[in-house]
Amino acid sequence: MDRLYTMSIFLAVVEEGGFAPAARKLRISPPVVTRAVTELEEKMGVRLLTRTTRMVRVTDVGARYAADCRRILADVTDSEQAATGTHAEPRGKLVITSSVLFGAMYVTPVVTEYLRRYPETEVECRFLDRVVNMMDEGIDVAIRLGQLPDSSYQAVRVGQVRQVVCASPAYLEARDLPLTPEDLDGHDIVLAAGVTAAPEWRFESERQPVVMRVRPRLISSSNDAAIAAVVRGFGLTRVISYMVAPHLAAGRLKTVLSQYEAAPMPVNVVHHEGRRSTPKVRAFIDLAVSMLRAEGALN
Repeated sequence: MDRLYTMSIFLAVVEEGGFAPAARKLRISPPVVTRAVTELEEKMGVRLLTRTTRMVRVTDVGARYAADCRRILADVTDSEQAATGTHAEPRGKLVITSSVLFGAMYVTPVVTEYLRRYPETEVECRFLDRVVNMMDEGIDVAIRLGQLPDSSYQAVRVGQVRQVVCASPAYLEARDLPLTPEDLDGHDIVLAAGVTAAPEWRFESERQPVVMRVRPRLISSSNDAAIAAVVRGFGLTRVISYMVAPHLAAGRLKTVLSQYEAAPMPVNVVHHEGRRSTPKVRAFIDLAVSMLRAEGALN
């Protein structure tokens, strides 16, 4: 059986979670799927999948091989499209990633505009509050906040954000305004665990780090819930500036301790370096850079 064909069958089994679903997706018989995977395992001398009567689970070796298959098949498709001239207009599936709230607030508008402009494209958004391995998980473009480690990726900076302490005007009128990080003692603290898992808030004073251990009265794993609490007048919270930009603009929240904020964090559009940049990727990057740079909350 052709090697690329067997790779595509194996990848379908991994992505669909079983032999039968893969067969339905590819419109081939289940025995063909089984034979293709068996041939791969025999040729490589390793077990790629663990089979039981109830499920099919990919092994560690199989997961790495699936990532390689995904990358190789995408490169083959890109090469064929480039050779036949079908890259003149963006087309095909694009996979992007971002954090959950940033994705909802700022990336989704880019995606919908992209889809409107390029009707031959489709986009899968993986909005996750964790760092995704772009190569292993088949990601084309990532929008990331914070300093980037040295890597084989290209990054285009589109803005910056800050970690801000904020509260409602009503709360600040009822309590003493904190003028230094130490003044946080005695205040009602709402900890947004999605931003700061540990009860420590880090500030800077004359370029020296200041670590303040807070005693939260409310801990929320949801940034949205923490923000909702302080908008309703309960306590102070510390979040990333873009999360509360609409509330700050509307006057529902105010920032405090601004002079003690740490250095801003960059916002970057990240993509693969050294790979052929297809029109679908180039078009999305150009649009994302343009729209995100126009966002006042990020600049």
